[in-house]
Amino acid sequence: MTLMRFDPFRDLERLTEQTMAGARGPRAMPMEAFRRDDQFVVALDLPGVDAGDVNVTVEQNVVTLRGRRGPLRREGDELLVDERPQGEFSRQFFLGDNLDSTRLPAEFDRGVLMLGIPVAEASKPRKVEIGSGTETAEKPRIAGSASREEHANV
Repeated sequence: MTLMRFDPFRDLERLTEQTMAGARGPRAMPMEAFRRDDQFVVALDLPGVDAGDVNVTVEQNVVTLRGRRGPLRREGDELLVDERPQGEFSRQFFLGDNLDSTRLPAEFDRGVLMLGIPVAEASKPRKVEIGSGTETAEKPRIAGSASREEHANV
């Protein structure tokens, strides 16, 4: 797999959330990832988060996403119900070596962060030209191959 997810504590976090139903706290960013042509697309839901409060970094094929959502109420407002998760959110995932982490565009629209991760040029399929073997110019030898003359002398 070329887009690798790594979050060893996520299952523990889910279990804790289920056990402590009703407790508020930062939640992970729900993610959808898929391949479209020569790139991987990753979409993360960040409802109620401003684009300025989102940070995306890439270090050695590890993409780290951080966001922050604060309360909408202002000082002097009377709080009646507050069930919206607030605070810091973060998520990490690893990119395979066949992806180009140097060209990673990000867009943020209506609470959805979209990342486009292109497949590295070296990993894309390419056509290999096959020589005819009748050319007289010096050609590099392929290891383990013998010319017709060498086969005749064996």
